Amino acid sequence: MTLLRHAQLRYLSLLAGLWFGVFLITRGALLFAHWQDAAAAPGELLRVFALGTIYDLAFLIFATLPLGCYLILCPQRLWANRWHQRGLTLLLALSLYAMLFTELAEWLFWDEFGVRFNFIAVDYLVYSDEVLRNILESYPVFALLALLALITLLATAVLQAPLKRALGAPSLPWRGRATVLASLLGAATASALIVGQDFPRGNGGNAYQRELASNGPFQFFAAFRNNELDYPQFYATLPDNEIGNRLRQEVAEPNARFLGQDPLDIRRAIDNPGQPRHLNVVLVTIESLSAKYLDNFGDARGLTPNLDKLRKQSLTFTNFYATGTRTDRGLEAITLSVPPTPGRSIVKRVGRESGFASLGQQLGAQGYDSVFLYGGRGYFDNMSAFFGGNGYRVVDQSSADEADIHFKNAWGMADEDLYALAMREADADHAAGKPFLLQLMTTSNHRPYTYPDGRIDIPSGEGREGAVKYTDYAIGQFLDEARRKPWFKDTLFVFVADHTAGSAGSQDLPVANYHIPLFIYAPGQIEPREFSGVASQIDLAPTLLGLLNMDYVSTFFGRNLLREDAAPGRALIGNYQHLGLFDGRDLAILSPRLQVRRHDEALRSSRESQAPLTDPLVQRDIAYYQGASHDYSQGLLSWQTPAPHGNQLSQR
Repeated sequence: MTLLRHAQLRYLSLLAGLWFGVFLITRGALLFAHWQDAAAAPGELLRVFALGTIYDLAFLIFATLPLGCYLILCPQRLWANRWHQRGLTLLLALSLYAMLFTELAEWLFWDEFGVRFNFIAVDYLVYSDEVLRNILESYPVFALLALLALITLLATAVLQAPLKRALGAPSLPWRGRATVLASLLGAATASALIVGQDFPRGNGGNAYQRELASNGPFQFFAAFRNNELDYPQFYATLPDNEIGNRLRQEVAEPNARFLGQDPLDIRRAIDNPGQPRHLNVVLVTIESLSAKYLDNFGDARGLTPNLDKLRKQSLTFTNFYATGTRTDRGLEAITLSVPPTPGRSIVKRVGRESGFASLGQQLGAQGYDSVFLYGGRGYFDNMSAFFGGNGYRVVDQSSADEADIHFKNAWGMADEDLYALAMREADADHAAGKPFLLQLMTTSNHRPYTYPDGRIDIPSGEGREGAVKYTDYAIGQFLDEARRKPWFKDTLFVFVADHTAGSAGSQDLPVANYHIPLFIYAPGQIEPREFSGVASQIDLAPTLLGLLNMDYVSTFFGRNLLREDAAPGRALIGNYQHLGLFDGRDLAILSPRLQVRRHDEALRSSRESQAPLTDPLVQRDIAYYQGASHDYSQGLLSWQTPAPHGNQLSQR
């Protein structure tokens, strides 16, 4: 403690102590706000705060290292300068304001996602325009910033006495500075080697406790470095031959013939019986529509009268699950029929996001006009590059005339304006005698939950319930107009969510929080009925091509759900690091550091236990994710155009 008598170290300790105090208060406030979710016993609480202290100190070591080096090497003459000491006072105030701002941002992020900062927060920096506008429309930002400034001024005033004592203390002697500098560098090196994104907090157990036992800024920078994970390095694997056989069993169908020699290559020729039906397809991906909001799935508030009516008129999938927690994951699964491999989705792997055998490519080869329509700007989440590079023509907010946009917010035009844009595209293709795939991505059911006035009985901007009801209203208006079109009778309308409104829970992958609706509506073409088998977003593309009787070469990991000889269902669910397979009862989870777990009765008691690699459910889980990661890295998911003769294929 004798070193803390010196000015440089007293100042650095004061600044770091303030930050540590803010971290401690944030952890306590988050714990209090989610006390029931965390369900922590006294011993678990102690563990949460002990591990949290490790992460807090690890971050502080990294964050204060540049300043610490400067202070230690600062000449005494400069240190004693009056303006230099005023600058250090200002630096302390600015750092306190920055930390308060960061913790406020972390609170809002937790409110949205139920976790500390992760790679989603990193992505939000990339798309700062949309995110900033969304924040400005959703929260009283300037009032909050002014409040933080006031707190900072008051705290700085209160700290004047200890700050003066620190700055006026004896300076660190030169012969002691080398020792302190070496200690700082050694502590930073040890932290980098020992403390990681998931160590020492680990995986498994109560997810809220694990998130509370971390540090938001630490996780932000860790996610910035680790937003893609190499599957063989971080996850459990099995020999390629063994996994290849199991994976082919998973995707095999009587009408499929495998073409590749690689044991993990699932490319296969699909021979769907009957004459091809060149029906139009309007595939609407709805932002954040959890199944739980629909009356038919248990909600009694009457938020979705149009969808509830549509359910009775459609082929309805009652046990359908999203693959992930964000829009890009839903689009990846629906378009490419691949499981959610760890790290970023394929949609956002810039420079490696194109050339795949997508649904748009498949229908484009059959003479369709494949169009992706987005209510926002296509550069967000790399959508334009992804869809433009995978067989689609992209139409987004910038493609519309301003006169045709009657309402927009940070994320894009209102759903009804997007549907009007889609209607014009459909009319144009029909007039040209061309079948079409219109794949829409809506935006209205998203914070700040704003929409045109006078449409529904809930005022705009009041919350998720109003956004859901407006989303439903816009779908009803769209279908009413479509029924008057000459192309309506020859069109499949598909309504599916990209993900749910919230996937956070006390477990890493709470299965119920991935449950979404899927309706396929086509009067005169498809008989209304319910399909109750467990199904995944990756099954949508092969099921649609099956309904159209299309023959094609598939790289899809999904299946045609409607075959009478279809295998029992399963759902692939994940987040940025945990990879799960749900078989309708139990759930297997693969996690970094080669961890393997299972949850028995995942929709009920969800009993967690460690699982061996010999567990059949675990092997199925590994087969999908190891296979998908291998096929992506080896180019085995690429699009190939049919050769002029027979079944031979040529590389595009």
